[in-house]
Amino acid sequence: MRSFAAASLIFVIASFQLANVQLANAQQKSIVETAVGAGNFNTLVAAVKAAGLVDALAGDQQLTVFAPTDEAFEKLDPVLLQSLLQPENRDQLKAILTYHVVPGRVKASDAYGLNAADSLQGQRLNLKLREELPLVNDASLVATDIECRNGIIHVVDEVLLPATKTIPEIAVEAGVFNTLVAAASAADLVDVLGGEGPFTVFAPADEAFAKLPAGTVESLLLPENKQKLADILKYHVVAGRVYDEQAVKSRSANTLLGRSVQVKFAAAGLMVNDATVTSKNVEASNGVIHIVDSVLLPPSAMSAGEALAILESAIDRGVPVYNSGHHAQCCDLYSNALNQVKDAGVDGMQNYVSTVASNAMHNASQTVNDADRAWALRRGIDSLRVRFGSAMVR
Repeated sequence: MRSFAAASLIFVIASFQLANVQLANAQQKSIVETAVGAGNFNTLVAAVKAAGLVDALAGDQQLTVFAPTDEAFEKLDPVLLQSLLQPENRDQLKAILTYHVVPGRVKASDAYGLNAADSLQGQRLNLKLREELPLVNDASLVATDIECRNGIIHVVDEVLLPATKTIPEIAVEAGVFNTLVAAASAADLVDVLGGEGPFTVFAPADEAFAKLPAGTVESLLLPENKQKLADILKYHVVAGRVYDEQAVKSRSANTLLGRSVQVKFAAAGLMVNDATVTSKNVEASNGVIHIVDSVLLPPSAMSAGEALAILESAIDRGVPVYNSGHHAQCCDLYSNALNQVKDAGVDGMQNYVSTVASNAMHNASQTVNDADRAWALRRGIDSLRVRFGSAMVR
């Protein structure tokens, strides 16, 4: 089997002959200047100008561009292409072009060790080999590693098109999320999930809802249970685009409900709490979808008194540990207490608790030593103690 490096070299030589680009000259030119000089990126250059991206692609930021040739653009519907070049469609054109750009200088040999790369547009590009040929999504690379002053160009034979449908639109079109769509509508969350986002949704298919006890879905869809239904659905949604390996690396993800879900790899595959992910990384224009085989049900929230008891216990144990000089051990006690309260949730205060606890742990991570870290965590604990104490007095 030929090595990837050998295959890439063949592509580079062929491309240079086709485009008549001299590497020595290209290294002194920006990405835009190199594309203009090549002579076979005329449509791409026109599109970059129409989208107002010339300065971005000719600046000092190091970028990697998967550049479609003129022949690649000819494969598009000519009506669509002309429409994209119109001023009123500038945002759509910009989204398509930035989907071809990855931050940093990424050589071909490095790219295919990554398997995927996040584009400037936000959606992910899939990098793979098929029969020894390098692909980006389903486009073939006809040349690689064209060095420019501010980055690298890889030439592709097709225009890369990002997902254009929102999360709700994909759910409706799929035909297997009828219960989820009905639930989102009943909870008034369709507009939220169809908004700018981005969001990550752990989406239960109809079969997942069918596993719930008889009558559960019908009960949740009643107007008087709207808030309970909304809380369950928010427990399936995470802010931002979180792909499978990112979720596993972080081991947990904080949902819009303010409660965390646990993510891990097990014998059954990727798991979210006790649900198995049956399909992962489904791209939407405003996020990413992971399909799960069970509905995720948030654990019962604790009372303010129960949460206060956890924090008081952490302080009772942490203060003497801190005073004896074991600052790191004190940090562990405080962070465990904050995580326990945040993950369990507190009646009527989930979002507040999540925000305070997350901010405290973020502030702690910015400190330079364990003593300061312990105090940053303690300030978060004290803020929650005041709030919980007030709630108990009411």
